[in-house]
Amino acid sequence: MKDTNSIQQSTSFGGIKGGFTKAVRLYGKEDLRLEEFELPEIKEDEILAKVVSDSICMSSYKAAKQGPDHKRVPDNVHENPIIIGHEFAGEIVQVGSKWQHKFRAGQKYSIQPAIYYEGGPMGILSAPGYSYQHIGGDATYVIIPKDVLEQNCLLAYDGPGFYPASLAEPLSCVIGAMHANYHTKPGSYIHQMEIKEGGKMAILAGVGPMGLAAINYVVNRKDRKPSLLVITDIDQSRLNRAAEIFPVKWAKENGIELIYLNTGNVENPVEKLKEISGGGYDDVFVFAPVAPVVEQGDAILAHDGCLNFFAGPSNPDFSAKLNFYNVHYLYTHIVGTSGGNNDDMVEALEIMSEGLDPAGLITHIGGLNAVAETTLNLPNIPGGKKLIYTHKNLPLVAISDFEEKGKTDPFYAELAKLVAKTKGLWNVEAEAYLLENAPEI
Repeated sequence: MKDTNSIQQSTSFGGIKGGFTKAVRLYGKEDLRLEEFELPEIKEDEILAKVVSDSICMSSYKAAKQGPDHKRVPDNVHENPIIIGHEFAGEIVQVGSKWQHKFRAGQKYSIQPAIYYEGGPMGILSAPGYSYQHIGGDATYVIIPKDVLEQNCLLAYDGPGFYPASLAEPLSCVIGAMHANYHTKPGSYIHQMEIKEGGKMAILAGVGPMGLAAINYVVNRKDRKPSLLVITDIDQSRLNRAAEIFPVKWAKENGIELIYLNTGNVENPVEKLKEISGGGYDDVFVFAPVAPVVEQGDAILAHDGCLNFFAGPSNPDFSAKLNFYNVHYLYTHIVGTSGGNNDDMVEALEIMSEGLDPAGLITHIGGLNAVAETTLNLPNIPGGKKLIYTHKNLPLVAISDFEEKGKTDPFYAELAKLVAKTKGLWNVEAEAYLLENAPEI
């Protein structure tokens, strides 16, 4: 086997020749293979990059299950396999001559995978992690093609660590949802985009990983905030954990009244929610594709209230009731968002560089060797994001299990100590320890 950490350089326009990478490649339905292969020399309009971390997404599971039937996966993937993974970050190794004015070796980066590039291999549907042979998150080294570069989808990251940049894409989904909500003024047909400044907001089923990211973003925003933020769930342990990570006192210091409510313990959740808000909510976000939750969200909307259906259902026939009397007389309305755009990614990276830590999204840590099995079994693995360090050989382990594994393994014992400093959340210090001490793939 070749040493994947040694990339041989050639003299032509600073290119790379004879460089080997290890990657998890998709050959067909449920056919994922961890392989080592040689990357071609980069062209003048390409960039060679080292991948450090990748966050496994449910979208990768769908691509792996559907194979060439997936709209972003090429039909000939059995002959020309693609690298999976699209929530990744790392360091630039070498820059082709056409991009040396903008990027340099040693820069940390993140990728906006939704490139909307009509000249890509799949037209407008092409995306890293689905459509390309030489770029994807679950690899040690990749070649960033002109498709990504020309659409400004390679984004520099100046913040601490690498995992925040891997989570920029999921955080951008939350940011995009907030920006997509809208409100109106009497007598005007102009939609005023954004959540209502100083308004009342509810996030239903809001203590999962994406809900935690939303709480973090809403309270940390500098430009626009609600005055009231109510977070609901039916699992008290999850609510308690959310309140531990994001205390009510912390939100109050940032100008927001934060309330956690177990709607499973309330006889009439709608009435209780309305009582808390004094009548209704300007912005409601539904974070679970469950019809009663959607209907609950609709029922608590105030005049001109906006319901954002954030959760993506797997059932194409999913539906829920909507009060059209309120649509007509109270001007209530509904929007749906799926992913963020480039501006949302840039905002995510900026606020993380300023100190916002998205670690609440992460529940598991693993190495490149764990990717195939994790991806194919993702719906059956509880918790939030499964973060992969692509140069490492590690099983997938829940952060909550570090202490137990540490009883027999000093590596996990040290990780348990490090995450204990941040209330059990992954952190930059733990990442640095892992990168220094975990076995190489």
